[in-house]
Amino acid sequence: MPMILFPAGLAEMIPYYLASILAVVAVLTVHEFAHAFVAYRCGDPTPKWNRRLSLNPFRHFDILGLICFTLVGFGWAKPVPINPYNFKRYRLGLALTACAGVVVNYFGAFLVYPLYLVVLYYFPQVPFLREFLNYLFYFLFAYSLNFAVFNLLPFYPLDGFRLVDALNKRRGKFFRFLRKYGYWILLGLILESFLCNMIERVLPIVSYFNILGWVMWFATSILGWPITALWGLLPW
Repeated sequence: MPMILFPAGLAEMIPYYLASILAVVAVLTVHEFAHAFVAYRCGDPTPKWNRRLSLNPFRHFDILGLICFTLVGFGWAKPVPINPYNFKRYRLGLALTACAGVVVNYFGAFLVYPLYLVVLYYFPQVPFLREFLNYLFYFLFAYSLNFAVFNLLPFYPLDGFRLVDALNKRRGKFFRFLRKYGYWILLGLILESFLCNMIERVLPIVSYFNILGWVMWFATSILGWPITALWGLLPW
């Protein structure tokens, strides 16, 4: 799979970071909208009452989560408020709502990847525009996969925790631990990843200790392989 390299010059940094920010906005927005839509369809009007049944990105942003996503490629949005007791079927509605964002992100990666290949191989050499579109579609693909896998981690407030909540009838010590300390564990993992990214420039071996870096590798290389392999069958 063709890869995106970090820009070497100042002229490339503008389209790189602009595309990165727009990709983050798009990925987070459709993810949270999917949660709100599925919860509403399962019988809970809470997301609509809280104005989260919307594709307006400003209604979904968590500032700290957005900053983390921009810096290290992982982050979160404001959790969509739901009342699972409104669901027609409690546990099914909770599980479907938890999985909705992940499924939409993976499907989005599937749709975006061929657009990235079209720009990469066929788009004319228009200064700035070609680089911007190349970065944008690749980031939409990679961030969608990263966000899908990241959200499956079983830490509050991620979707993985909601899925554990849906499938777990007992609220034991481990569940309460994840609920109480999950947010701080996430911040610790993101900080560790950020520090590894900074240090590995002078000490490459540090990259092997980047926990979220391995999560990112799994997302794009393993989980993304069916997408790249399928579209790769076409005669690009």
